[in-house]
Amino acid sequence: MSDKILFQCDYNEGAHPKVLERLVQTNMEQTPGYSEDKYCEEAREKIRKACGDDSLAVHFLVGGTQTNVTVINAALRKHQGVLCAVTGHINVHETGAVEACGHKVLGLESPDGKITAAQVAEAYEAHIHNDSFEHMVQPKMVYISNPTEVGTIYSKAELTALSETCHKYGLYLFLDGARLGYGLAAPDNDLTLPEIAALCDVFYIGGTKVGALFGEAVVIKNPELAQDFRYLIKQNGGMLAKGRLLGLQFDALFTDGLYQEISAHAIAMAEKLREAFTAKGYNYLAPNRTNQIFVIVPDAHLAKISEQFEYSYDQRIDATHSCVRFCTSWATKEENVDALIRCVEKL
Repeated sequence: MSDKILFQCDYNEGAHPKVLERLVQTNMEQTPGYSEDKYCEEAREKIRKACGDDSLAVHFLVGGTQTNVTVINAALRKHQGVLCAVTGHINVHETGAVEACGHKVLGLESPDGKITAAQVAEAYEAHIHNDSFEHMVQPKMVYISNPTEVGTIYSKAELTALSETCHKYGLYLFLDGARLGYGLAAPDNDLTLPEIAALCDVFYIGGTKVGALFGEAVVIKNPELAQDFRYLIKQNGGMLAKGRLLGLQFDALFTDGLYQEISAHAIAMAEKLREAFTAKGYNYLAPNRTNQIFVIVPDAHLAKISEQFEYSYDQRIDATHSCVRFCTSWATKEENVDALIRCVEKL
């Protein structure tokens, strides 16, 4: 077993102690299965309250891939596809799960992980004005993630423009919030959870990467997508028999501001690392203020860093430099951040 300090992802650890406490406290209770228990309902109510909308449908699924596939299957007919950035998670990190279920992912170029309202409009207009449009996959959904795969976030103005464009063309807007807590806690963020709930047809609040053992909370505003959604959760492998395990975790995370508190910790640790990297003169692939730091480092420096620390390799930049990702989380220890900083300062 490696004794290196891990910074390669935000799910290296188990779960926040308060989440585990809730699981232990209720361990021997008998409850109905499949998320139809009182704890899941209490968690749903807390999420609705945090989103400022009592009409929202809230469902708990076991993981991100099941969530993305289930939501997209709920929205699309067989001839329809989903627009997303070429770097989008469903396009590059889910082993073609969406396409394996029969829906094409329609990639849009993006230098910073985000797509714009103008790109969506252009893609839709190009489709409907093509003489062979009926022989092509029809765009029907827009998928974004916040934060994106390169750590950037959408502003309120950008999300509003996307929402308005999607409504104009009859497209569903789906926001992947696997790291949503870290996006909301970023110093340059100007979006709130109620605004996200109002602007998106459907989004999800990530638990796996933000303090839970596992699980995601899908929040549906558009009633068209809510109909028969539980059938699709089951069919797509996202329904947990011991569903209360999901509800209990989100109940803990949405009690006394815990979700926001632990997300802010990850951002504070990332900011500290970012300051050290900047002081060293390193540049960034896509500058951001979230918990993912995509930093461009000389290969010679990486060789020394690798002796003590694990990170994620992203891409080669030139003959002597690579872009790598350092990721902080709700559980990142400041002493480990300080150790990495000391290592970098000596290079």
